Amino acid sequence: MIAGDLLRERARLTPEKTALVFAATGERFTYNALHDRAAGCARYFTHNLGLQMGDRIGVLAQNRVEYIDSFFAAGKTGIVLVPLNYRLTTHELEGLVRDSGMRALLFESQYAETARTLQQSCGLEQLVSIEDAPNASGIESWEDTPCAPDTTWCILYTSGTTGKAKGVVIPHRMVLWNAFNTALSWQLRDTDIAPIITPLCHAGGLGVFLTSIFAVGGTIVLHRGFDASQVWRTVERERCTVLMAVPTIFKMMMEAPEFASADHSSIRWMISGGAPLPLYLIEAYQKRGIIFKQGYGLTEVGVNCFAMSDQDAARKIGSIGKPMMFTEAKLISDKGTEVPPGEVGELCLRGPHVCNGYWNNPDATTAALDDDGWWHTGDTARRDVDAFFYIAGRAKDMFISGGVNVYPAEIESELLLHPSVQDAAVIGAPHSKWGEIGVAFMVLRPGTTASADDLALFLSSRLAKFKIPREFIFLPELPRTPYGKVVKPELKERYLNKQSNPAKQA
Repeated sequence: MIAGDLLRERARLTPEKTALVFAATGERFTYNALHDRAAGCARYFTHNLGLQMGDRIGVLAQNRVEYIDSFFAAGKTGIVLVPLNYRLTTHELEGLVRDSGMRALLFESQYAETARTLQQSCGLEQLVSIEDAPNASGIESWEDTPCAPDTTWCILYTSGTTGKAKGVVIPHRMVLWNAFNTALSWQLRDTDIAPIITPLCHAGGLGVFLTSIFAVGGTIVLHRGFDASQVWRTVERERCTVLMAVPTIFKMMMEAPEFASADHSSIRWMISGGAPLPLYLIEAYQKRGIIFKQGYGLTEVGVNCFAMSDQDAARKIGSIGKPMMFTEAKLISDKGTEVPPGEVGELCLRGPHVCNGYWNNPDATTAALDDDGWWHTGDTARRDVDAFFYIAGRAKDMFISGGVNVYPAEIESELLLHPSVQDAAVIGAPHSKWGEIGVAFMVLRPGTTASADDLALFLSSRLAKFKIPREFIFLPELPRTPYGKVVKPELKERYLNKQSNPAKQA
């Protein structure tokens, strides 16, 4: 078990190495400068705001350097950082503020009105403009507060695609173990340059490359938000070497005009995570000569849990690889017994990278974390005879049609191969004869057409008959979280409402 100040140690070893480039302004920060900023922020938390170890402070902002200052300041003090999703409504944010019991809120100026509303409705003690939060200027001496391995570093609220968002309690040993194990298992280098194009309010933004690149002494290029063309320009300008994103982002990057011509010669590999990865995306990037991998992780078990070599990425296309070092993985049936190679079971993980459970939610913690330390992910997977794992989908997404298990991710991957299909999501819905049937929600590419019959015929040569959706519903766009996951409960509610009221549009 480990605890310690990652940024301070890296600044001690390579103080003048470039740690961070802020893409929006071009500003560059050495490890020493970034550490001084974090120390200044830590002093502000404790001396100016009067926060103590265990107190919670929220952050409501888009990606910016001060966000990283706040993250490492929390690690220095034992104060608990609570990143808030800036795309949520005020009503949704109120639930998270109350649940976390935060005493203070850092906010970006564009969210000032929301912050004031939250202060009034939730009784927040202090509001602080993140633009005005101090960094290195005028800092007095600072000594870190010793934190134990299981001291909480932050509370990350899940995206809530399956219901009410839950606060995942992230301890120090989880952050540091993930950083070191990712650097080793993914074979990161001090010459690696990685853009962050996902929100820092999510585990992927904070955990995939920020801490692991800092552990090895590389460079992060922080983007304010996502713009596909800007990302390709960043790859060229900064000579980025590794890049992580979710499938939705990779799809948008593939559709950007720069995809065909951008100089990607500096890229060692790209990796996708956060949602099932359609095979056509892997193939499209491979045709451009890019080594393209699929990763796997959850907020609750560390965002990086599997690894694979460059050679295996091509040989085992579609696989998430093997568990990282000191990560245990098993697949179990609904009876709790392990399933043999080739069969689908629920993925369970155990190791130092597992969280401390859910904040103020012991029932949810008990349901996910068993007495032997296994975290039940709710995702289904299979492993082949060579011990490589493949994600089948969410266990809760699976439906049973005519007594046979059907996994929506498989159907969605095939639908996305149709030339007219831009986006697709499949759910299971009640049916009087079959128990459940598949219902596909489709988004067509602009200027194209495809009927339900066209899509069913397309799938008929690719999938067994029982897997083909019985209904196709066309929408202008699918509801997604900021991290790119489809909000399937919303789609299911739309469908059920339509069934109960046929006159109502889906």
